[in-house]
Amino acid sequence: MQETTANKVAANATSSFTEHLQRDRPELLPFTRPLAGSDLAGQPLQVPHATTIVAMTHAGGIVMAGDRRATMGNIIASRHIEKVFPADQYSVLGIAGTAGIAIDLTRLFQVELEHYEKIEGTLLSLDGKANRLGAMIRGNLPMAMQGLAVVPLFAGFDTAAGVGRLFSYDVTGGRYEEQEHHAVGSGAMFARGALKKLWRPNLTEAEAIAVAVESLYDAADDDSATGGPDPVRQLWPVVYTVNRAGARRVADRELADIAGTIIESRAAARREA
Repeated sequence: MQETTANKVAANATSSFTEHLQRDRPELLPFTRPLAGSDLAGQPLQVPHATTIVAMTHAGGIVMAGDRRATMGNIIASRHIEKVFPADQYSVLGIAGTAGIAIDLTRLFQVELEHYEKIEGTLLSLDGKANRLGAMIRGNLPMAMQGLAVVPLFAGFDTAAGVGRLFSYDVTGGRYEEQEHHAVGSGAMFARGALKKLWRPNLTEAEAIAVAVESLYDAADDDSATGGPDPVRQLWPVVYTVNRAGARRVADRELADIAGTIIESRAAARREA
């Protein structure tokens, strides 16, 4: 009996872990679970939402950063949430939107890429990764129609082209390659304004990290759902860099120095806005 089951699994093997679940265990997918109580009195569920994510290219790859605040209506649900994750060795994923579903989708995407590598014996191309993420977001569309949307930001180092690349999405899974920089989440409008002024071609990695932190600082200044650097609690943004050597999380001590410099310079200038 066990041998028959094993043979059936082997015969149905696919390089896509998500397709495998859709065929054999669809109830395990985050966007196919029943949402009990979501339509009570026509009101959407009050759940934590994650914002804000910024990403940009630089001379050697890409940088992605996210603040640490999650909100639930007018309440701060968490000051410690992490919104930027390594997808695999050469790519990272930032989440905005409904936090619980976004984190589940992130984990599924990580398994999807690992599964492909084990089955095919090679890494999926950056375009292939971006396309598969779009398909997962499209699968979440029924939940998005109930107000539980997930809008990620995806970036990585294209080993074939030797450059960092950046992709944004809409709730239908539409994929758009961004040039230079981009931001998503409730503070995105303010972060993009900062990026337009601070970003320039051929930034070094260290300069790009500083620009990412300052753009999140500006977003937090005008968007209550975005949390800025917090020296009292020693909370700093989550920042990842990806280059030819792979993905790296920037150390908190480095981010503390950058945030301290920004705060000191603005305090010295006595800036109101």
